[in-house]
Amino acid sequence: MVLGMTPITVTRTIDASIDVVFSTVSDIRQLSKALPHVIRFEFLSVVNSGVGARFRETRLMKGKEVTSELEITEYVENDRVRMVADSHGTVWHTLFTVTSEGGSTTLTTRMDARSDKLFSRVMNPLIRGMIAKAVERDMDLVKAFCESGQSE
Repeated sequence: MVLGMTPITVTRTIDASIDVVFSTVSDIRQLSKALPHVIRFEFLSVVNSGVGARFRETRLMKGKEVTSELEITEYVENDRVRMVADSHGTVWHTLFTVTSEGGSTTLTTRMDARSDKLFSRVMNPLIRGMIAKAVERDMDLVKAFCESGQSE
């Protein structure tokens, strides 16, 4: 029997251009402005955007600092960006896709988790609800940020 976490998918319709929404989710410099719980980040690669960009982000989660290293492995401007993190025995794939619909943009976030470690394969489904709520909250913050006109 294979245990794993079913994917988490969150969709938001945002009253902002596709350029604004895509640049917010695809660039840690913008994303950290949208998500106040991302308290710092640092680039780990010479490349700062697009495929090959690697960075370390630190978030406050329940009053504690949690640091993750992420890499952009897929990047199609104004279409999709995939970020991958390998953390505590689990490889997390987060795919952001954007589509333009009139004057608004649909942002869909899909998070998949794969692990080859038994502990993680058992625990990930148990914490799925907590992770899904965090992704929902992050997408609400991205929506508010993009609609506020604060993005560059």
